[in-house]
Amino acid sequence: MLKTKIKSFAKINLFLDVGKKDKKVGLHEIQSLVCLINLFDEIQISKNVKNKDKIKFYGAFSKYVNDKNSITKSLSFLRRTGVIQKKTKYNISINKRIPVFSGLGGGSSNAAFLIKNLVDKKKFTERNKSLFSRNLGSDLRLFFETKQIFQKKLDKIIKLRTRLKLYFIIVYPFFKSSTKEIYSSFKFSKSFKKNTIYEKSSTKKIIKNLKKEQNSLEALVVSKFPKIQKILLELKNLNKCQFSRLTGSGSACFGVFLTKKAADLGLKKIRKKFPKFWCVVGKTI
Repeated sequence: MLKTKIKSFAKINLFLDVGKKDKKVGLHEIQSLVCLINLFDEIQISKNVKNKDKIKFYGAFSKYVNDKNSITKSLSFLRRTGVIQKKTKYNISINKRIPVFSGLGGGSSNAAFLIKNLVDKKKFTERNKSLFSRNLGSDLRLFFETKQIFQKKLDKIIKLRTRLKLYFIIVYPFFKSSTKEIYSSFKFSKSFKKNTIYEKSSTKKIIKNLKKEQNSLEALVVSKFPKIQKILLELKNLNKCQFSRLTGSGSACFGVFLTKKAADLGLKKIRKKFPKFWCVVGKTI
């Protein structure tokens, strides 16, 4: 096995509806429209002739990664279940360019793209995809599929017929928002109505509907990190911003634009408003 380079893309939840908790699996029901974006970690993999994995994180956000990371957990699970050989060890280096504790899905993405690379195609079945997601994180399924999806239910993912071309201003305020803590604190529960608008609609109709949506976790995250409310308002007030929202369980926020020019102009203003925060323009892929 020669050294392989993989791009492990971040995701944005254009909306996130969190419903009642399924007691059987211990997870909340979810509806979401998810897009992968052009922000990515870079993973390099090669076989290690020694009898030990060598895993190294480096880059802008590497200092926030601990030993119980998604790469280590994935390798352990794949070996324990016999999906990959126990005797084969790897050199894996990850350039962490995606902010951690941000809701951009960096950890889940790293695990999913690693698994897609290491697991034999014959073993990369729907059954095993579900197995990986149940044991390593429900978000993994988002990265196994196509680049733009409607998550109709926790275990039902539908490919969008319309390819969205969107630009984002992403603001990460360096607040460590723990997905586990946010979901464990989330009390409101609801049942979902049948939602089909995202399966067949045009970009114009999708954007129109997205403006009416929300992130169910946003109020809870704002209560923990009040500054996020100001970020969302500043993004929303930018010229030609369609809407602003929290992604996932935060703490990253985003504003949506239809052109790169509008996003670039808005970024200059946001960086002046929040000079200590990480602010970039991203786009759908």
